[in-house]
Amino acid sequence: MTTRRSFVKFAAVTGLVSTAAPLFALSRLNIGIGTYSYHGLSVDDMIIQLNALHIREIEMSRGEFMLMNHPQDQLFRTTREKLDRTGIRCVSYYSATLKDDQDIENAVRFAKLLGCSNITGDATGSMLNRIDQRLTQEGLTFGIHNHFFPNVKFAYESPEDVLNALSTLSPTMGATADTGHFASCGYDPADAIRKLAPRLRMVHLKDVRAKGGEVNVLLGTGAARIPEVMQELHRQNFRGLLAVEYEKEGDVDQDMVQEITFARKLA
Repeated sequence: MTTRRSFVKFAAVTGLVSTAAPLFALSRLNIGIGTYSYHGLSVDDMIIQLNALHIREIEMSRGEFMLMNHPQDQLFRTTREKLDRTGIRCVSYYSATLKDDQDIENAVRFAKLLGCSNITGDATGSMLNRIDQRLTQEGLTFGIHNHFFPNVKFAYESPEDVLNALSTLSPTMGATADTGHFASCGYDPADAIRKLAPRLRMVHLKDVRAKGGEVNVLLGTGAARIPEVMQELHRQNFRGLLAVEYEKEGDVDQDMVQEITFARKLA
């Protein structure tokens, strides 16, 4: 297990601690983290890692914050206080699936408690219209999240699935594009980012070993064509958050150093 001290030492040796601040300042693309990457750590220990990496914007996507786990308001309040104290801004809340009006109300409340301007999740049918209406009232945006599930057909696997759902909805509604899941489902992530450009809210920057599976690998080493994705985002002059996600069990601290270093070099 990597200790806090050894992690910071590793980051310094790789040059991340000393170079991250100017690289971040000069980046055209905004590199942050999807916090599910640190689901094995406490919130306090996660914040230590985020600060060591000079991360200033995140999406809150840890499991205990998702709607299906029925989180309480106090979790969001105390987490917001901790993030504010360290200068980390939560720009998006990952709600997962919204199934009814109470889910919408909870997602809106939780997003506001965290200070977010965007909610990422999924819904189908008339729920999309209700989300559209409610979030428009609140001045929030929503990103439909594509996903891969083995042996299950998900509503949003291709960029066309997402675009078709958005075709009758207001600009409040957009896409949160997950590059790893597009690759897992057999779609070219760079092409998906290009197609979704008019409605792209944010990106989950993730790489996977191969089509048809969901084993995460370090950015640039798998099937998700990450350099081409970044080139396309540069072409779009994309200003939203690129939330690096690394879904792996166990100690990911040193892997995340490599993930962020790679992403920033292409930013």
